Amino acid sequence: MLCSMSNPDAVVIGAGLIGVSVAYHLAQAGLKVVVLERRPRPGEGSTLRATGGYRAQFATPINIQLSLWSRKKLLEFQEETGVNPGYQPCGYLFLASSPSEWEELQRGLHTQHEAGLSEARAVSPQKIAEINPHLGLEGIVGGSFCPTDGFIRPANLLQGYLEAAQRRGVEFVFGLQDWQAVLNGDQVVGIRTPLEAYSTERVVNAGGAWAAEVGRKFGLELPIHPEKRQVAVVAGPSPLPETMPMSIFCSDGFHLRVRDGRVLLLLPQTPPTTDPFDTTFDPRWLPAVLARAQQRIPALAEAQIDLEACWAGLYEVSPDKHALVGPVRERPGLYLVNGSSGHGNMHAPALGACLAELLSAGQTTLDLRPLRPERFAEGQPNLGSVLL
Repeated sequence: MLCSMSNPDAVVIGAGLIGVSVAYHLAQAGLKVVVLERRPRPGEGSTLRATGGYRAQFATPINIQLSLWSRKKLLEFQEETGVNPGYQPCGYLFLASSPSEWEELQRGLHTQHEAGLSEARAVSPQKIAEINPHLGLEGIVGGSFCPTDGFIRPANLLQGYLEAAQRRGVEFVFGLQDWQAVLNGDQVVGIRTPLEAYSTERVVNAGGAWAAEVGRKFGLELPIHPEKRQVAVVAGPSPLPETMPMSIFCSDGFHLRVRDGRVLLLLPQTPPTTDPFDTTFDPRWLPAVLARAQQRIPALAEAQIDLEACWAGLYEVSPDKHALVGPVRERPGLYLVNGSSGHGNMHAPALGACLAELLSAGQTTLDLRPLRPERFAEGQPNLGSVLL
C-alpha cells in the first residue's frame, strides 16, 4: 500500500492535447484528476508541432466515427471552453494518379458513406480543377473530396481544454522527470514521484510518441514507436489562398496547405536518424519535397524554402496506424490512449470523451473493440486503405 499524500480518482501521464482532453473530460464526469508531464509546459511533445489538419475521410468505420464525434465537439468547443478551436471546413482533397488509387478512394468513400459521412464524394479531374484551381492535374485520374474536412488550431484546443480542466480542479504537475508505477501484483495501485505519491487504480498513458517508454514503467512493451515528420515552409507570402483545401497526392503522400499566410509542404519520406526521438530538421529531405511542389503547383514553380522556418515533429505510430484505446489486460488499472499515427490532434476531443466514459461508467458511446490494445496479439489488426 502507498503511504499517500494524494488520492485522485485518476492520474494521466502526459499533457499533450490528448492527455489534456482526457483530463478535462474525466473532470467533467466528476473525477478528481492529476496530470503528470515531464516537460515544463503542456503540448511541447508533438501537439504544438502539428500542422493542424482535420478530416473524416478514413478507410475504417472507427476512425470515421472518431472524426465525426470530434467534429461535433469542435462545433461546440468555444461555447464549452471559451476558446475558438480554429475549425475551418476548407476540405480535404485526395488525388489519384492511377486506376488502382482511384478504386481505393472509391472503396473508402463507400465505407465513409456507410459510417455517416454522406458529404464525402468522388470528384473528376474537371471537378478537381474547380475545387482547387491551383493544382497541376497532369496524370490525375480522379479524387475524393469532403467539404467538412479542413483545419484546426491545436494550440487553441490545448488552451481550451487546459483552462477548462483547471477550472474543474484538475491538478497539473510539470517538469516531472522521474516517477515510478506502483503495482500490487499486476494491479496498478498508484504513481510515486520524488515529491508526492498518488494512490489510484486508474492511470492513463497519454505519452504520445513516448508511450512505449511510459509502458515500460509498468513492465510492458507497447507496439508504439515514434516516426519523424518534417514540414517545409515556402519563402515569402503565399501565392495560394488560405481557404485552399488540404491537397494530398496519393501516389507518394505529398500534400500542402496554407497557414498564417505561408505555404506548408509535407512529404512522409524523411531521412533516417539514429535517434528515434530526434526532431532536428534535416535539410537533406528538401530537394525531394520542393521538386514535387514546383512540378505540381504552377504558382510554386519558382518557389524557394525558408529554411529557418521549417520544423520537424513526431507521430506516435501503431502497427495498423490506429490508436490503442482501453484497458490493458496484463495491468488492471492501466488505460491506453496511444498510437493515433498522425491523427491525435484531430481525434483528441473524441478520445478524451471515450476515456472519460470508460473510466467513469465502464462503457462507451463508440464501440472501441477495433482499438482494443490486445488486437495485435489476437492477430486482428484493423485493415483498410493505405491511402486513407
